[in-house]
Order: sequence, then C-alpha cells, then structure tokens
Amino acid sequence: MKLMSSHTNSCIILLLLLASFGSLASAQPRMLDATMHHLRNGNEIEWENFSSLPVQSKLVIHFTGARQESAYTISLRQYDVKQYWRIILNDRIVDSLIVDGNDMKTYFNLPAGSIREGENELRIEPATGITDEIEVGQILLDDRPLEKVLSEAHLELQLRDSQSNQLIPGRFTITDRKGVLQSIGTKSQAQLAVRPGMVYTGNGKAVFQLPAGEYIIYAGRGFEYGIDSFQCSIQKGQGLIKKFRIKKEVETKGWVSCDTHIHSLTRSGHGDATEIERALTIAGEGIELPVITEHNLISDISSLTKQLRMEKFYTVIPGDEVTTPVGHFNYFPLSSGDSAPDYKVKDWATLKLKIDGPGGKIVVLNHARDIHNGFRPFDPDRHIAIAGLNLENWFLPANAMEVVNSGALLSERMRLFLDWFGMLNRGIRLTPAGGSDSHDVGRYIVGQARTYIQTKDNEPGAINIEDAVSNFKKGKVMVSFGLMPVIRVNKNYGPGDIVPASNEFQIEVSVSGPSWINADGVSLYANGMRVREAFIKNKKGAGLKWNGRWNLKFLKQDVFLVAIAEGEQKSLPFWPIVKPFQPTGPAWSPYAIGCTGAVWIDADGDGKPTPAYEYAKRLIEKFADDPEALIVQLNKYDEAVAIQAAALLYQNNIDVNSSSFISALKQAKSSTAEGIRKFTEALKLSSKK
Repeated sequence: MKLMSSHTNSCIILLLLLASFGSLASAQPRMLDATMHHLRNGNEIEWENFSSLPVQSKLVIHFTGARQESAYTISLRQYDVKQYWRIILNDRIVDSLIVDGNDMKTYFNLPAGSIREGENELRIEPATGITDEIEVGQILLDDRPLEKVLSEAHLELQLRDSQSNQLIPGRFTITDRKGVLQSIGTKSQAQLAVRPGMVYTGNGKAVFQLPAGEYIIYAGRGFEYGIDSFQCSIQKGQGLIKKFRIKKEVETKGWVSCDTHIHSLTRSGHGDATEIERALTIAGEGIELPVITEHNLISDISSLTKQLRMEKFYTVIPGDEVTTPVGHFNYFPLSSGDSAPDYKVKDWATLKLKIDGPGGKIVVLNHARDIHNGFRPFDPDRHIAIAGLNLENWFLPANAMEVVNSGALLSERMRLFLDWFGMLNRGIRLTPAGGSDSHDVGRYIVGQARTYIQTKDNEPGAINIEDAVSNFKKGKVMVSFGLMPVIRVNKNYGPGDIVPASNEFQIEVSVSGPSWINADGVSLYANGMRVREAFIKNKKGAGLKWNGRWNLKFLKQDVFLVAIAEGEQKSLPFWPIVKPFQPTGPAWSPYAIGCTGAVWIDADGDGKPTPAYEYAKRLIEKFADDPEALIVQLNKYDEAVAIQAAALLYQNNIDVNSSSFISALKQAKSSTAEGIRKFTEALKLSSKK
C-alpha cells in the first residue's frame, strides 16, 4: 500500500496488513523486573540528588525460562551511564549498557540457547573500578529476535521550515509519555544518523521502524529554532506519516554559529559519531561554521559534506586539537598541506603555535579547569585566577579560551567566566569561546555550546573564513549555551570594539533564546565586577526575552564590559544537559548561560584598551616602597586594579601583612581593601605560594 502525504499538524495511520506483521500479535513480552534500581560502583556518593532509591552495587535478577533455538531480546531502561556496566546472563557476558547519560530504553540481543530451561540469573554489574552511579530497571524479556521487536511499526516524518516551507536538516527525538528516549529499529544510513531516541536527518526526511507504543515525537534544529511536537499511539503493523514545521525563534542576522570543538569516532578513536554522522549532525543542529578539531591531526570533511549534499548548510574549518601533556589547545584554520604541531611538549614555551603575524591562527585553551594526564591548566597551585597570574611564569600560548564546554560542564557555572575576567585584567587578551567537545551523535550534542562570530551569514555554505577568523581574534563574538545576550555601548559599539572616552556611557543589552529555554536574569560586569543586574519575567518567551538600558559613569580608567545571561534549566529530551565531567562535589543543578564578548571603554582617552594590570604596574613602580602613597593612588581606581597591585607586590616579595601596610590600609576605600583581601585569600589556596 502506498503511503500518502499528510496535511500540516495532522497524521495518517495506515494498517499495513503485511504478512511480515502477522506473527507480531501473538508475542507477549515478559516483565522480569518492573522497578528501577539505583546502582553505585564504589562507596563515594557521586550526586546528592541522584536517586531516592536504595543503593546497590549490582543488580541480580532470577527468573525461570524455557530454552529455545532462536534469539531472545531483552529491553531495559537506563539512566546516567557514564562507564561500562556488563549485562551477564548465566555467567556469560552478553553485552554492556550503552555508555550514555540520557534516560533511554535500550534493547539487547540474547543469542539462541543463552536462556536455560528452569532457573536463570541476570546480572548488571560494573566492568571497571571507576566510580559511577546509574539507574537501571524495567526489564522485559521478549521471545523474538531483536530485529522483529524493533520493527513492529513504521514512521515516515518530514521537517520543514515554517516560513519557507522548505525541507531542512534537523533532529527528531522520540520518547515515551514519560520523556524516556525510545530506541528504534533503523540504523544510520546516507541521510540519517540514529541513536536511541534520536534521528538526525540531512534532507528533512526520515523513515524508520520502532516498537508499537505511545510516543511523543519532537522536531527541532538546535538553539535558534522552536520545537514542534506530536503525541501518538501506534499499534503493531501500523504506519504513521507526519509533517513537522519549526520556526526560527532567535534572531542572529550578521552572526554565524560556530562550534570551535568538534570530533568524530572515525578520527579521534573514541565516542561514537562516524564522519558521515558528524556531517549530518552539524547540519541538524544548525552550525554554520564547524571547526573540526581531532586530536593531533588535521581533518577536513569538506569533500564528504559535498558528497552528502550538505555543502549549502555550512562552511567547514579544518583544525587540530593539539592534545599535549600540559593542556589541550584547538588550533585553526588549517589545511591539508599544514603539519600538525608537536604535541609531546612538556611546557607552554616549547608549544610552537603561530598566533601573531600574517597567517596567524586562532588558539583556544580548552576546558582549563579539567584534569587531563594529571595536568590542570588553571589549577590553584599554578594559577591565581582572580589576578590571571601564572605562578610558574608560563606564558599562555593562546588568544582565546573556552568559557563554556557543553561536553565538560563545571559544577560552578561562572568559574571559567571568572577565569577569563582575571586574564583580561592581567592584560592577556582572550576571546571567549563556546564549544561542544562532541565525539558522539546523542550523548553530547554537537553545537550545544557555541560561539557566534560577527560576519556575513546570508550564505552558510560560503562563509568568508578569513573575515570570520579576523573578527574572532578581535573578540567580535557572543557565546551561547541556551541563551544569547547582545550588548551595544553608546549605540555604535559592540564586542571587540573600543568605545571613545565620554562622560557617560549608555549600555543596551538584550537577551534572546528559544521558547524552550528559561532565562532568569542578566548581569553587566565591568572589569569582572558585577555592576548591574536585572531579573527576567519573560523567561519562557520565544526569541527576545529581555532588553534594557543602563547608564554608567566611570573613573578615569579603562574597563571592559561583558553581559552574562543565566537561567535555571531542566534537561530536556531534545536538549539533554550532561552532568559535570569532573564535578567538584555531589551538588548539581543544570543551567543555561550565555555571554557577550568584551567591549572596551577607553576612559583615559589614549586610543587603546588599558587593562587593570597596566595601571597597577605604573603605581607599583612609583609607590611600592611607600604603602600609604600607594593606597591613596589605588583609591582612584577600581577593585580590579587593587587585585593586580596585590599580585605585583607578591611578585616583588613585598608583604601586604606587614605592620606598615596594614596601617596604610586604614585609609583604603572599600574597593581597594576588598581587592587586596581577595588576592591574598586566593593565594592561600595555592601550595606554591
């Protein structure tokens, strides 16, 4: 029977009366365990709010069975699986849970003869000694082979832009009525990238099979678009046709979406996204300028993109994640004729990355708070964040840094932003970057954290890479993890610009995001200090959620301005938020966040941005031996200058706890005293002070 086209917001269920479905009616899956179980590998509590269920080290289920010569299928629900857990039947390893934190229903094949006549034992237990907490349960045994269980029903879906009515790449998310991702019976192919509950389409069409049941199907295309959804009940032997329409909700004209940190299994050797799947997922999430950053090699998927007819949706930038023992750095743009940098260096001084001059590259310091190979770039033992001070006197070989990595979120959402502020105040100009660090199709969503670069965006397949790179270096960017703040100063100046001196500065800020992301508030930071904030009432609005103006008067010193928007955000089936990669404690609350690039105010009128460090350096050179005079001069500046002054005093072996300095501090303004106090407190946390 030929499938018919459907009308918008409607579907047609067709009885397919095919002989292959005839045997499905008699199959009755058997529930082995209807409950969910909380399993923990190790004694340490990983998440305080993880589960109210009693904790077990492994799950053991006994059941009676009948031996049969054909294969069986076992299905179960799993959640927050980050390490390997074995599925063992009668002391034989039959498979492992899927390493994926999403809440999903998964299916596994049991070979013929694996179930005994009489009593059987099913175990789920950890395969490694690494701490992991999971939930698993709702285990069903089906006496049919896997391919039959997953092919009971048939779906034919389309995704169109509601304004142009054109088919567009995107992602269909399939869940049960409780939001649990549902595995399907169709594998990845030329225009589909498939994982449990997720189907990416490169051409706007998806045809696949799945078990009969009640489902919610979502259609979307990343951060900029709204979500269309549909609830349905589909029986064995039935087919369903559905057209979805989504609208672009977030205005990004003049800005291109860029993920500066993208991998594939094909080249990196870990994760699960093949290069073909990666090409499809990039288009499906609406990334217009993807940077391919495999580990220690240069990769260019442009030819593959053309083969898949994806070339009009994005422009590829080849790059390299230089993965060293002393940190990871994304390095781009590159070409196939370039040589990958030496990654076996033992310090930053010998890391030869071309940043300045003609042909200079972008170098992004990745996940500066994560530990890899026993090294953390911004570890308190080597880095005083509040002052941007490296205690080992290493010069950072980068002109950008990640402030959000959606594949390696931090427990403290502002931590990397504060690190960035400290570097700017130190005089180290870094562009903020957002990237996904995705190696996967569904586990970590590509482009979830992203960087918007100011450049022409009318032809996503023909973006001027040279212009985009130039503007990125200048800081003409915004970073989004669900929210996008925009800043203008005195009407004409935005991120990366220098605002001329004036008696007063009018700052216009707006916050945008899709209807499915919450925005709670927005703050304005000057030299890293919050100077204004506002609560957002229209937190669930589509597109523009807030806009407002603030007027500021400054002392006669330069400052940089940054707007940051935040929101408490639940993890959604179509936008899962992963728990922190290396948590600092068991507390965790998911969030959305976004920031503008820095706008510099040239308050002293010298035509260039002067960081807090430069003002502090001038004062220390003149007044280091006269604490009272130094304090009087510091009182003319903000807290950031006081922090830098304290750092310079420390570097010059001048004790701020001496009696003369303590006496001088009696004359300090609150901002001066607070800056000195903050630095000394931060220094105490370092073992190398």
